[in-house]
Amino acid sequence: MEIPSKYNALSVEKKWYDYWMEHNYFHSVPDEREPYTIVIPPPNVTGILHMGHMLNNTIQDVLIRRARLLGKNACWVPGTDHASIATEAKVVAKLKDQGIDKNDLTRDEFLKHAWDWTEEYGGVILEQLKKLGCSCDWDRTKFTMDDDMSEAVIDVFINLYNKGLIYRGFRMVNWDPEAKTTLSDEEVEYVEKQGLLYYLQYKVEGSGETLTIATTRPETIFGDTAICINPNDERFTHLKGKKAIVPICNRVIPIIEDEYVDIEFGTGCLKVTPAHDENDKVLGDKHNLEVVDIFNDDASLNSYGLHYEDQDRFVVRKAIAKELKESGQLVKTENYINKVGTSERTKAVIEPKLSDQWFLKMTDLAKPAIDAVLKTGDVKLFPKKFENTYRHWMENIRDWNISRQLYWGQQIPAYYYGDGKNDFVVAKNLDDAYSQISEKGISIKKEDIRQDNDALDTWFSSWLWPMSVFDGIRNPDNEEIKYYYPTNDLVTGPDILFFWVARMIVAGYEFKGERPFENVYLTGLVRDKQRRKMSKSLGNSPDALKLIEQYGADGVRVGLLLSSAAGNDLLFDEELCDQGKKFANKIWNAFRLIKGWEVDKTISQPNSSKIALDWFETKFQKTIIEIEDHFSKYRLSDALMATYKLIWDDFCGWTLEMIKPAYQQPIDTTTLEKVISIFEDLLKVLHPFMPFLTEEIWQYIDKRSPEQALIISKWPVKTTVNEGLINEFDFASEVISGIRNIRKQKNIAFKETIDCLLINNENGNSTFDEVIIKLGNLSSFKHVTDAVEGALTFRVKSNEYFIPMAGSIDVEAEVKKLTEELNYTEGFLKSVQKKLSNERFVNNAPEQVVASERKKEADAKAKIETIKASLASLSV
Repeated sequence: MEIPSKYNALSVEKKWYDYWMEHNYFHSVPDEREPYTIVIPPPNVTGILHMGHMLNNTIQDVLIRRARLLGKNACWVPGTDHASIATEAKVVAKLKDQGIDKNDLTRDEFLKHAWDWTEEYGGVILEQLKKLGCSCDWDRTKFTMDDDMSEAVIDVFINLYNKGLIYRGFRMVNWDPEAKTTLSDEEVEYVEKQGLLYYLQYKVEGSGETLTIATTRPETIFGDTAICINPNDERFTHLKGKKAIVPICNRVIPIIEDEYVDIEFGTGCLKVTPAHDENDKVLGDKHNLEVVDIFNDDASLNSYGLHYEDQDRFVVRKAIAKELKESGQLVKTENYINKVGTSERTKAVIEPKLSDQWFLKMTDLAKPAIDAVLKTGDVKLFPKKFENTYRHWMENIRDWNISRQLYWGQQIPAYYYGDGKNDFVVAKNLDDAYSQISEKGISIKKEDIRQDNDALDTWFSSWLWPMSVFDGIRNPDNEEIKYYYPTNDLVTGPDILFFWVARMIVAGYEFKGERPFENVYLTGLVRDKQRRKMSKSLGNSPDALKLIEQYGADGVRVGLLLSSAAGNDLLFDEELCDQGKKFANKIWNAFRLIKGWEVDKTISQPNSSKIALDWFETKFQKTIIEIEDHFSKYRLSDALMATYKLIWDDFCGWTLEMIKPAYQQPIDTTTLEKVISIFEDLLKVLHPFMPFLTEEIWQYIDKRSPEQALIISKWPVKTTVNEGLINEFDFASEVISGIRNIRKQKNIAFKETIDCLLINNENGNSTFDEVIIKLGNLSSFKHVTDAVEGALTFRVKSNEYFIPMAGSIDVEAEVKKLTEELNYTEGFLKSVQKKLSNERFVNNAPEQVVASERKKEADAKAKIETIKASLASLSV
């Protein structure tokens, strides 16, 4: 089979992905092997592949492919999340473009449009992941709105409600006026924004006195129901029991006293708006204040806003400031930076809003999850630094607001039969609800029962993901959940450590009594070279599929992984992908070189080839141990770099050079068979990182049956490491480099043989002498006892090497050059010794810094000796 001169990534990738799919290598069923399970962090159903997905899923694919090679039953479950807020927003926007208002549709009519949208755009990202090489078990693809998944969510809601853990409460919530839904505290980001502090005057009723109050939100004065002062503030004791008049709306409100007010902050007076601030609501409840909600669901003002009714809150802010200024009630404004709550999904500014919502009590549920990470270590976070973040969130956990004012999602299974606050039952369906209501002795027609209109928070379905994908909620004792659960590794971003990871741990202990996964690998964010987070708005995020087209999937995978240490942000540069592409070409050319050698079965193996292959085998074994250590610590970047150096430097750079036959000469059978066997082991180690290239070469090496494909081959067997042989080669490689440097400096062509003489002060053995002769192209390599006159010299440790030049150099020029180098080195030595003679430096500097300086001193002394020896030989 003729090997193409160039590696064509695009044709190779499609060919082998189709082959893997055709032979069902990705599919897993329970058997006698040890399971290795990963569940994909489900991307939004309407999402498209971006750099964060590329990094996250490449890491998962590396782990799952390696598990297959280790002989485990590898199962990677893919799927998508219905993403209620994001998806509903897209459907609403599409309907708006068609002239349709969501509010004019019934729930069922809207859901039909949502399902049409999902069928049209959903799952695109999963198809894109295939181009990256992701070896998911596509037969197991799940969607959080699948019937069985939704049933599991409803079952969990009912279970928790019956345990008294879910309740309905009238609370201050975070309201997203763009999505028109409540959000949990964790879905609110606090962003620093430049604003203004407005100083407003409120008249004191029945007097000419005024009070000045500072606020960042003058539009909320329509909801003011009190002015609060500190009872210990002597400036305002005369106002006790009096009333104030709210500007513009002229509402008369009480002046109340509470030590909550900070005397030192602002003017010492606080306006109280119980409907629109959580702290104000606490004050309002304490002092029995009226609650006046001034906003519509879209954050425009309602009728309480008088002539500002139906105008947007930010438009009103500017207009009301102007009106107050004209009436003399705006004293001044000051620039003010404060943290503004914004929606994590829509980026709209959040409004605190009083609302009836469903909540899940979290304090007791969180305890096993806290212990699992922070005490027992049953769940391990990589890197460990994220334990502090986890601790902060989990030990300060609040009840989870699980209801959303959306249609897209699992509808809350609460059924209402009356107008009272508690006139409802929680049931799996309408028939069950009717039975429960009837058992209460209440007579009602089934068609008059109303199901709660809200949907459940999307995270309330995804927190069950490791269990629900194996049907572990509905059928807790089924064969698959018992085999695959708990899963092994979870790969995700630290931004959803609480949203998703912590909640899955909570759910695992609540519903299965054990952890959902053993290890959590937290990737960093992908940033550009300027350290900016990649985003569409900044235009700094490359098209993921175009990168694959340009550099090949393997090249992109290598580019991402080479600089993606766990938990640290990746500074993405396309040059990294180009480096990955060049690595693929290097390996391809190495393969072509090997396959291009002519074989002569009659010649025996040269000793230089035997020792070279013996050395590489032990170097390979040492590197395998290093690679496996990196994998155990989730240092995938380091594991790849170790593999990269093993192949590029040790195999291509040294081994192939050591065994390569002379120009137009054949190679012996023993060497060729051995190097191909070694190459196959390298392909196995590289396969998780570069699956397409490695499978292509593997199948070119020999005609393989489907049962012999690389993807299901075996990870190399570990044997002993000969450290002595490795150390001997390291020494020999320095000798070879020394000879080559002299050739380069003196322009001695490699085809011209030279002699090398050695004073062996290191008492080194001759194991690699034949390799040194071959790679240095030496006519002889002899041991001598004295310095050789008229020769160039170099040193490796205390060994001295002499290359007689037989008058082929300009002695005068060489003496001048060496003298300059000697003067520089002696000056450098003096500077180092001056530093080491300083007791303060030696006593106070870190030990490794002092050790480094002593090494510089020793190296400089050795170099000076070598230069002096060369000068002496030239002057004879």
